Amino acid sequence: MIEATRQGDVMIVKLVHGKANALDLELCEAIVTRFNALRATPDKAIVLTGQGRMFSAGVDLPRLAEGGEHYVRRFLQSLHKLYETVFHHPKPVVAAVNGHAIAGGCVLASCADKRIAARDGGRIGVTELLVGVPFPAMAFEVMRFATAPQYFPDTILSGSTFATDEALKRGMIDEIVEPDHLLERALAAAHALGALPPETFAMTKAQIRQPLTDRMAKDAARVDALAEKVWTSPDTLARVRAYVAKTLRKS
Repeated sequence: MIEATRQGDVMIVKLVHGKANALDLELCEAIVTRFNALRATPDKAIVLTGQGRMFSAGVDLPRLAEGGEHYVRRFLQSLHKLYETVFHHPKPVVAAVNGHAIAGGCVLASCADKRIAARDGGRIGVTELLVGVPFPAMAFEVMRFATAPQYFPDTILSGSTFATDEALKRGMIDEIVEPDHLLERALAAAHALGALPPETFAMTKAQIRQPLTDRMAKDAARVDALAEKVWTSPDTLARVRAYVAKTLRKS
């Protein structure tokens, strides 16, 4: 599910969960456990990446549809914890976006301090509205934080996915490199950030992200209650099943 290897003082966390690194309850919990454990290790930075041409395809929709209301409620809590843990991690986090980063996978990459993508490695974008589910509060705020303001409404409402050049233009990634140099460049970025004084970096990172923290404190409970109601409704689960049948199982 996760392969962890150390390169100097940087820990590489590689997602290896099925073909698509789809986010289910178990993968979310595994990433949270790994990132929490890294708070106490001597590693100075983290590189988060995927396998092959897949960073993460986002939420495991077939599992969601089959699990029903009870599973959805548990999953939404786990998904929130995933984004919160990665986004607020005190150590530098670099996303090496090796391939497709779709929907929840795009949000996960956007939690990082720096996002470096392999040129034409895959599509990047959030497709939640096409599936028929609203953004939980943390996911929405992460995307607001990571996306260039002038592109944010279209990025969210269109449900589109973008090639790496357009994703860079929209602020969804910070840098593009040739695929063969992705890990090398991500490690270099992680080493550079990790060389900063840890307490100073952590405090500055928290200051940069304070607007998200403030909005979450103000609105998250209300937004998540509404989102959960929609996600668990029979109509929504029926739309998810229809989307799976039309889009995913076709391939």
